[in-house]
Order: sequence, then structure tokens, then C-alpha cells
Amino acid sequence: MEIGKKDIKDPQSGGRLISQGARIGHVHLKVSNIERALGFYCGVLGFELITKFGSEAAFVSAGGYHHHIGLNTWESSGGSPPPPGTTGLYHFAILYPTRAELSDALRRVINAGIQLDGASDHGVSEALYLRDPDENGVELCWDRPRDKWPHLPDGRLQMFTRALDLESLLAET
Repeated sequence: MEIGKKDIKDPQSGGRLISQGARIGHVHLKVSNIERALGFYCGVLGFELITKFGSEAAFVSAGGYHHHIGLNTWESSGGSPPPPGTTGLYHFAILYPTRAELSDALRRVINAGIQLDGASDHGVSEALYLRDPDENGVELCWDRPRDKWPHLPDGRLQMFTRALDLESLLAET
């Protein structure tokens, strides 16, 4: 079945919205080298290796979930990242439960000598942006409590992008 634009319902015009209970469960990434990817996701970020299928695939988790990140070389072993100007994954986010946990993640990244692409305060969240060894964009972030989210005078949520104070973040741990 092919879906055309006429089949997509516009939420502004009364279309049915996705369930508020929906969430994104995991991301599966094409990588060029499983061991190198595991060095980043487990060694630097601290994910737990759940299972590995030789040098072709691995699944990693936080807190014992079956997997938050799948890594595979099925179509990408020894490959290179897509060139700039092409479509694909911009980044995925790893949401930490507290600012202190995000601070710990920043320390791990710094200690591993990994360069940040950016660090932003979005009002609703604070985020660090970097790349994994295969140039996949990774956002490390934490959400402020909902009652602290900024709103416009008319009540709509106000998100923005401002420089994140990394020294203040590092002072959390």
C-alpha cells in the first residue's frame, strides 16, 4: 500500500493524534566496526552489553531493558559515513534522568577525548551534541521538570537554543 499526502491527517484540522502513551523504544544503527562502536557506547557512555552476534551485531541497554541501541554491520562493515548533504539520521537522544547524570556523561566524554559538536540550553532541557565513531549524531540530555518549562504569555511552550554553561553542568558531580 502506498501512502500519499492525502492519506496523512493534519492534527491542526482534527486528525487523530498518536497515543500520549507512545514512546520511542530503541534505535538501531549501521556501524562499520562492532568493537569500535561498543568501545564508545559501553566503554565511554556506560551502556551494558546485552548480547552480541559475532562481529555483526550487538545490543546494549541501560537498566536491563532488552536493548536501547542496536548496532549492526550487516550492510555497513568497513563502510564510511554518509557524506554531508545527504538524508539520514541527524541525531538520536539519550535522555538522562537527572542533571547530575548528564554531568557524569559529560565527564566521560571529556575523559575519552571526544569533541562536542555543541551544548545547548533549550529551556525544557539541556543537551550535549557529539558524534559516535561512525559519525552518527548523538544527543545526551536531561529534561527539566515540567513545572519548570518556560511558557509564552498565551500558555504555549517556549523552547529556545542558548549556550549551555558547561562549568555549571560539571559542578553537578
